[in-house]
Order: sequence, then C-alpha cells, then structure tokens
Amino acid sequence: MNLALWIVAGLLAAVYLFSGFGKLFVPREKMAAMTDFARWVLDFKPGTLKAIGALEILGAVGLIVPALVGIAPILVPLAASGLALMMTGAVIMRIRRGETKAALADGLYLVLAAFVAIGRFALTA
Repeated sequence: MNLALWIVAGLLAAVYLFSGFGKLFVPREKMAAMTDFARWVLDFKPGTLKAIGALEILGAVGLIVPALVGIAPILVPLAASGLALMMTGAVIMRIRRGETKAALADGLYLVLAAFVAIGRFALTA
C-alpha cells in the first residue's frame, strides 16, 4: 500500500508541478489557444490563475517533501486533501461549462488525490 501511495503521489506531484508552473508563467491567452481543454482559463482573471498555479505547486511539494524528509508527515494527507478540494471545484466548473470529457479527467485526479489523502491519513494514524 505504501508503494502505491508513493507512486500515485509522485505522479500527481509531477502533474500539478507542470500545471502550476504553466499557470504562473504562460499567459492565459496563449494557454487557451493550446487546446480546447484549456479554454476555461479565459473565464478567470490572470491573478486568479496565478493563485491556482501557486496552490498547485504548494500541493505538489506537500505531497512529496514532508514524507521524503520525515518532517511533519501529516502535511502529506493535508496537501492531498487540499488538491482533492481544488479538483472538486474543477469538476464542478467543467460540468457547468458542459465539458464532460475534461470533467472525467479532473474527476480522475480528484479520485487519485483522495486515495493519497485517505491512505496517508490511515498510515499516520
């Protein structure tokens, strides 16, 4: 179980780091032009996107670093819970926009983050 949690946390960390840095450094117009799945960024102000990106980066770091260094490992399930909450909002936004395929993809990230949160809470208890 511990190995599965590490693998899922590592994959999620990579995804959220990539996504977070993209939101911080790529202009939203350019991001929206990349794919149809990124058109949602035009609904938000640049500052909001930067805040989302920063939270994704902090969540990604929180998934790996505390468990890796052994300092405050309770932060891992808390970071995973925060990312799960963010993805809940993403799924709701996608459903409201009628983007079913994107909502399913975001739902997968939600399930994976919840898996890490529940698994790490169970292991630290």
